[in-house]
Amino acid sequence: MAAILKKPILVGGLGLTAGLWALQSFGDSALHAGGDLMWGAIALGSGYLWLRQYFKSSDNSAKSPAVLLPIAANRTVVEQALSAVDALITQLQSEPTGTGDAVSDSVVEPLRTKLAELNQELDRQHLTVTVLGESGVGKTALMNWLQDNWLSGHQDKHSQTVSLMDSLPAINQVTDDAASLAMPSDALTHDLLLFLTSGDLTDSQFQILQQLRQQRQRVLLVFSKQDQYLPDDRLTVLHQLQQRVKSVMEPEDVVAIATVPAPIKVRQHQDDGSIIERTEQPEANVFSLSDRLGTILHQEAQQLVWATVLRKSWLLRQDIVAELNQIRRDRALSMIEQSQWIAAAAAFANPVPTLDLLATAAVNAQLVMDLGTVYHQPFSMDQAKEIAGTMAAQMVKLGLVEVSTQAISPLLKGSALTYVAGGMLQGVSAAYLTRIAGLSLVEYLQERSQNPDLAKQPIQIDRILNTLKSVFQSNQRTEFLQQLVTQGMTRLLPTAEAKAEATI
Repeated sequence: MAAILKKPILVGGLGLTAGLWALQSFGDSALHAGGDLMWGAIALGSGYLWLRQYFKSSDNSAKSPAVLLPIAANRTVVEQALSAVDALITQLQSEPTGTGDAVSDSVVEPLRTKLAELNQELDRQHLTVTVLGESGVGKTALMNWLQDNWLSGHQDKHSQTVSLMDSLPAINQVTDDAASLAMPSDALTHDLLLFLTSGDLTDSQFQILQQLRQQRQRVLLVFSKQDQYLPDDRLTVLHQLQQRVKSVMEPEDVVAIATVPAPIKVRQHQDDGSIIERTEQPEANVFSLSDRLGTILHQEAQQLVWATVLRKSWLLRQDIVAELNQIRRDRALSMIEQSQWIAAAAAFANPVPTLDLLATAAVNAQLVMDLGTVYHQPFSMDQAKEIAGTMAAQMVKLGLVEVSTQAISPLLKGSALTYVAGGMLQGVSAAYLTRIAGLSLVEYLQERSQNPDLAKQPIQIDRILNTLKSVFQSNQRTEFLQQLVTQGMTRLLPTAEAKAEATI
């Protein structure tokens, strides 16, 4: 009880619920007026916040640059990123866990080892090059040609060494939609990528190319197997590629090659009038790529290394944040569990629909503040009220309140004793909706913690509401609802009645 008294929104909200319940003795009009005022305030506040966020995001979109070329990395930027990772590891060490124990050294030490390796890599003189593309575009043939014909010549001319890494796994499909492709997870750990395509880019290929460039990945777009086109068509395809990617790449970074040209048939007329036919294998045409490759590795070697270390620091940061989020999620789930049954108890004691929603909104507002603290993204009291109010209004708008009641009601009808208990349906529904709201906010806060740029932006209500929809859809399983009903009977009914319920 002492812990609850330290939560001002919760105490105030539940107190208001009790006060409005008392007004029933003076007539239904006072109760309805109180409910209308409460929901009117929620709608007005949430509507204002949504419009403010909408116009702010629209304004930011209007100011965003059309060209997506990444800024070149420099040592200062990389060192700052590594320092931020170091601070994050320290934070992980001191993060309170649900059990009260410190985070295990077996978790922290490997992260510190990786960080130390990245600091040493800042002065690396060795570069790595690899190939990326869909199946059948000639990745293996190109790597073999570079290994046999280009690598030794480059090493002789330049001081830095280069390794040709095995080509990355083919860009693969992740859904039934043939246009949906996924980039290999280690694509960002190399200094230079050769992105192969055998023709014009698909939308999914272009999206992957955008992702690479936005992550400061140096890329050459290689039009392979150009020998399969007529001479005029080769120039057309090359020009189309240059135009397609001009927002993310320079034209000179788009080159055409033919690593293993198709054999051609040659007819030779003899003096006696006979004709001899033979098949000849044309020489590989990879010179435009080898020249551009050599220029980039010579002129941009240091920047390539720094950019790779920067990307690796981002990947390491993601690993650390994942560990932090798991710890925080465990704590958050405990808070959600506690809050859902506080809301259930308040609704069970006051089985009036308007008061149910008011009590749930009060509990949710306090939960917003508590979860913000857990994820080191604290909310003010006003922000917590706005977020909780907006989620409550969205639940009503989407019909989540009605849907949850319809889903839970049949589970309660199986027992006459439970069903006649006036507030049981409202209590379990309040617990369910509080849990949905809490899980939605957890998902949103985890997304913000994983994306530093997103964490710097104001709270985006539209993202929370989108998360709310998906969380609700994934928590409509009958087994989950049945478990919630069983827990509700144990927690909300007197002990004797609960035991009787279990035997019916």
